[in-house]
Amino acid sequence: MKSITESLSPTITNMIRMDHTTVMETFHQYEIDSRPQTKQALVSTVCLALEIHAQLEEEIFYPAMRAAGGDGDFLGRAVPEHSEMRRLITELRTMTPDNPAYDDTFMALMRDVMHHVADEETTLLPQAERLLAGRLGELGAEMTKRRLQLTAPRAGEIAMNTMRGFPTSSMIVAAGAVLAGTYLAKRAMNPVPGRRH
Repeated sequence: MKSITESLSPTITNMIRMDHTTVMETFHQYEIDSRPQTKQALVSTVCLALEIHAQLEEEIFYPAMRAAGGDGDFLGRAVPEHSEMRRLITELRTMTPDNPAYDDTFMALMRDVMHHVADEETTLLPQAERLLAGRLGELGAEMTKRRLQLTAPRAGEIAMNTMRGFPTSSMIVAAGAVLAGTYLAKRAMNPVPGRRH
């Protein structure tokens, strides 16, 4: 019988795909001519997501794949690729967005990530869905639990980066939508007597 966590969690392979999608979507919001604050927030969001993702893969996914006889060549390259990614993240964290090397360093990180993601999604994830078929939900639940442990101490940082990463125009539209929604909800809850709806 499945646990509640296992029932509610995506499979480990779907969780890895969702992480890839999230990082790529954030990367596509990055523009060279964006405000420094926006650039830094987007880079911080990507870096933190990649660090957590790599740790989850190294602690849970890769060991499960090794034990199941997964592609040894890919698994042998994966951790060194994560190490290179961490090196670039460390470099980015020592820079400010006005540093001439900031954009190039972020682009180098994303090139490495795209290569790694392509390899995982075309080779390792389909293989995992065959080799770990009976354990995908269980491993997804384990990854969900560990993700919560890793993200909880950084929830404020994640929220702040998310807010700073939105363009100002999107923030204004979102604030307007919230205000309009609040106004309409209040009107619906307290109708004006004698007025037809």
